[in-house]
Amino acid sequence: MTDSTPASDPGSAPIARWLADPLSPESARAVDRIARLPEVERVVVLPDVHPSGAFCIGTVVASRSRVFPAAVGSDIGCGMSTVRFAATARELLGDRARAEKILTAFATLVPSDRHRSKGARPVPLPELPPDLAEGPPSDPRLAARARREAPKQLGTLGRGNHFLELQEDEEGALWAMVHSGSRGIGQAISGHHGLGDRRSASGGKSDGFAADSDHGRAYLDDVAWARRYASASRRAMLTAVEVLFASWFAIEVEAETFLDCDHNHVARETHDGIDLWVHRKGALPAHAGLPGVIPGSMGTWSAHVVGRGNPASLASCSHGAGRVMARGEAARRISPRAFVASLERAPRGAVFFDRGIERRLVEEAPAAYRDLDAVMRAQHDLTRLVRRVYPRLVHKGV
Repeated sequence: MTDSTPASDPGSAPIARWLADPLSPESARAVDRIARLPEVERVVVLPDVHPSGAFCIGTVVASRSRVFPAAVGSDIGCGMSTVRFAATARELLGDRARAEKILTAFATLVPSDRHRSKGARPVPLPELPPDLAEGPPSDPRLAARARREAPKQLGTLGRGNHFLELQEDEEGALWAMVHSGSRGIGQAISGHHGLGDRRSASGGKSDGFAADSDHGRAYLDDVAWARRYASASRRAMLTAVEVLFASWFAIEVEAETFLDCDHNHVARETHDGIDLWVHRKGALPAHAGLPGVIPGSMGTWSAHVVGRGNPASLASCSHGAGRVMARGEAARRISPRAFVASLERAPRGAVFFDRGIERRLVEEAPAAYRDLDAVMRAQHDLTRLVRRVYPRLVHKGV
């Protein structure tokens, strides 16, 4: 379902929509408010859209001269990294005992808590890259906090929908995929720039500020730092998996297949000959020929894609399947037994996961998310499917 709504009055920006199902009333109200914010030029709604504060996840907002931290969100630079190994998924995960051994290793190798585990690790994690060592440049106190916390949080997974997953593609090859962001320091950056005020999109600091102001330049510099940090953290986790597999199983990584992308950011881009600040909150860049990753859920496939560069969408597509149940609703409606059964019915065989925490994982059950097939059909003119990968082993942050 695709449609575009022209501006209904001089104070409202045009809205383009790619929808897999009708827009919820809450999302529709939020999108209408966003379109009336000062200096917003265009709004794009993608098929994984769902409510999340003043700006929905699954939206793109463009302005000529203003930046909106709320249109990026608190987990700046959150995204996906993936790489293929020179092995089949069946070769590594055909034995349950081996799968359980890997899950146990992942719990200490890639902890989900904010700080690195104090326990022994199967392999060491890389150190913080030198270009990130001084922290975000906007404020000395923020930089000092980053110098304390960023090295400890590097290579940690995070909670909620973040994960480290072993997958099988359609030819049986083994892939690892990680979903994570800028951790506590990204949230600190967002709070420093006013995102924590919790005011609506119609007032307060959610109105943003001029990009060429002192505040705007400081925010943009900090966003650039957080994006680099999030990418380095994802790379650290995959590197740790690479070292583990090489030492335990003599399985080598195919480094040329590495792919990294993020879906929470603001960037200066030119569209239709106009320079714009393009904010993506839960939206993947889909410039022509640009590769990306769109995850499904714990029990369904994920997509490797290449962007089509559709100008009407500001060269963007969905960042995932998108929630159809809020976390609280999913916890009430989905039983642990139903959740486990859904993973046992996964397309390529039962999915191994951290057992004993089923009750805490029901919020991430496949039933809490849209059907990725429907999402991909809704955006067929935005991105091209290259490969399907299926979950075989999932380590989740809880």
